[in-house]
Amino acid sequence: MKWKILNRMRMFTSSQRKGIFVLLFLIFIIQIAFFYYRNNSSDFNDFQIDASTIALYQKEIDSLKQLKSKRKIYPFNPNFITDNKGYFLEMKIEEIDKLLAFRKSDKYVNSAKEFQQVTGVSDEWLVKYSPYFKFPEWTQQKSNNQYTAQSVSIPVKDINKATLDDLILIKGIGPAYAERILNERNKYSGFVHMDQVNFVYGLPPEVVHSLKKYFKIGSKPVVNRININTASREELSKIPYINYQLSREILIYRSKSDNLLKIEDLKKIKGFPLDKLNIIALYLDY
Repeated sequence: MKWKILNRMRMFTSSQRKGIFVLLFLIFIIQIAFFYYRNNSSDFNDFQIDASTIALYQKEIDSLKQLKSKRKIYPFNPNFITDNKGYFLEMKIEEIDKLLAFRKSDKYVNSAKEFQQVTGVSDEWLVKYSPYFKFPEWTQQKSNNQYTAQSVSIPVKDINKATLDDLILIKGIGPAYAERILNERNKYSGFVHMDQVNFVYGLPPEVVHSLKKYFKIGSKPVVNRININTASREELSKIPYINYQLSREILIYRSKSDNLLKIEDLKKIKGFPLDKLNIIALYLDY
């Protein structure tokens, strides 16, 4: 190893070798000086933080802890508490398991008292979280103090008039999913087709199925249809599910066509989202 280093050093000129040795010497001196200063300087040995500084940092830490502990809770149907939701609500594992076992028999509870009887949660827990319980009307239809999906009828509502509270009553829909659905609806000033819930980011298939089961298109939004044969690129890009790049492909295809475009022609356009064709068609004119 030593001979390899010496052979490599021969590759440098005399002045370059001197420069390297001087640099190494300076590094060595700096390290010694730093070591000596650290062990003998009162700045290091006597370094202290005054009480006011400590109190300031402690106040900041306490405020961060309080911020973390402030978890916003939305009204929810306790019949549909999941493992994650139960953990968030500080339920014990055995309490969550009791609720899930009860739900497997397709039974429902319709009051905070019945929820406590089924799960065994403490009085303190019930006082803390039961104010957020929100039971749908159909759970109030009593039959031997037990409730099944087959014995009641959940009314179908207009998706374009649904509120966050309406949505979170459906199994599998929590506040986060409900807000996504409402944001998607607001982005288009209302849904024109129920298949639009298919494309709300992150919704599981079972949630999409429940939405289509308990909601429908009632009041349709006012849609200003855009003529696909005369629209500019900017106008086309304003149509739901058509971005700026896709609008460019439509214009290219349109320029090469000898005939006016029809709905069938859109299937031939590069990158066109065929799964959204029926929805996009509701925003178009020809």
